[in-house]
Amino acid sequence: MPPPTIDHRSPLPLNADRVLALAAQSMFDIVKSTALGTMVVDREHRIVWIDDGYRRFLPALGHLESDFVGRRVEDVVPNTLMGQVIDSGQPILVDLLSNHAGTFLVSRLPLKNEQGEVIGALGFVLLDHPESTMQPLVAKFSGLQAELSAARRQIAEARRTKHTIASYIGSSPAALEVKRQARRVAMTDSTVLLLGETGTGKELLAHGIHAAGKRAARSFVGVNIAAVPDTLLEAEFFGVAPGAYTGADRKGRDGKFKLADGGTLFLDEIGDMPLPLQSKLLRALQEQEIEALGSNRVERVDVRIIAATSRDLQAMVASGTFRADLFYRLNVLPIRLPPLRERVGDLEALVESLSEDIARRSGLPARSVSPEALALLAQAGWPGNIRELRNALEQAALMTDDLVLEVGHFAGTPVAPQRAVPVPLVTEREVANAPELAPLLRPLAEQVAEVERAAIAAALKTSGGNRVRAARRLGMSRAALYDRLGRYPDLDG
Repeated sequence: MPPPTIDHRSPLPLNADRVLALAAQSMFDIVKSTALGTMVVDREHRIVWIDDGYRRFLPALGHLESDFVGRRVEDVVPNTLMGQVIDSGQPILVDLLSNHAGTFLVSRLPLKNEQGEVIGALGFVLLDHPESTMQPLVAKFSGLQAELSAARRQIAEARRTKHTIASYIGSSPAALEVKRQARRVAMTDSTVLLLGETGTGKELLAHGIHAAGKRAARSFVGVNIAAVPDTLLEAEFFGVAPGAYTGADRKGRDGKFKLADGGTLFLDEIGDMPLPLQSKLLRALQEQEIEALGSNRVERVDVRIIAATSRDLQAMVASGTFRADLFYRLNVLPIRLPPLRERVGDLEALVESLSEDIARRSGLPARSVSPEALALLAQAGWPGNIRELRNALEQAALMTDDLVLEVGHFAGTPVAPQRAVPVPLVTEREVANAPELAPLLRPLAEQVAEVERAAIAAALKTSGGNRVRAARRLGMSRAALYDRLGRYPDLDG
């Protein structure tokens, strides 16, 4: 039964609709009486009425009332958003409006009929010169805006790509082919798999592919799987829900997938991914959905994947240590980065670039390398590729004040030490008289490699092939062990 209709002068309860009408009228009267100016606009954005307070702004706007009322509000009030309120039906309760008449604090409300249709809008000028009357609030707002902008710049700088495809130094056919493929895949959103020995520049090229693609303005987030303990990898990738376990952050923590949302996620050393986690990674790649550790909520992400490995993933698939379905999901656009020994023609350019970078980082004068020393460097095997070349150049540069590095400056580096000591330690007659010395009169690097290989083989055998335990026995990190295994592929079976 509907409530009775009672005259508003009666002390008895009023009809609910009547109460709402009175409330609306009271609110309008209060705001109108306190506002500096009021305007009403119809559905077609035409100004239909202004009060006496608003009339005093007309000269500054360059109008008389006769050419103001009846015109579209956008044509006579610069920067107004009254039309947006009418078109969207959403109020703008507080806003700053600046135009020729000054700066004002304004409020805009949609007008609706009984069917809920927007038939116009109300605009109120609440304050003029808010920069002075509301100075503390405006100053606080400006300070917060400045802090937010600075924080965004810092985050963007931290996640900005450090290299471009041109940063991959070299003009040999092998190097040019790598750069051609990189530019081609950069234009797509497909998954890229970078294959190559350690130190061949996989991370650099990943940065370059991101920088050349349509996601360049978004985050580039990298994670080295070999450097993260297996027990922490799931949280590293997918994040942690608030209070997921004892000691967890009460606010939770975003994982790498979430941080890379909209951008690129670089998975370095993907071959070190533990089998139990490979299925979860596969689901995240296929569905573009993640679930934080300790959470039941699935979140969608938009991430482009670039993976890299120095290991033979196909052999790992055959041995059952890497999921075949994950391999096929990653191996969409493979790019093989050649080792340094396959592009010796790029050595001089690499030496020049690395020497300049070493000088910039160390603060020492830049060193050049003599032709004889370059010839020596070209003869080395470089199992560690460009990373090992940089190490040799840095060692040589730090051990001398000479501005030109000669053959002798590389005597203490991994570069063919036997060439740096041309005088034999013993004569052939002494060798003939003491044949037991003959095995020791080979290049020192060769002998060290034999001992290192034997030690790694023994550690793997006694650890049942478990690389984590083998690395612990040898007193090295897991990543360092994988680096060594790259030099002895026959042990990485």
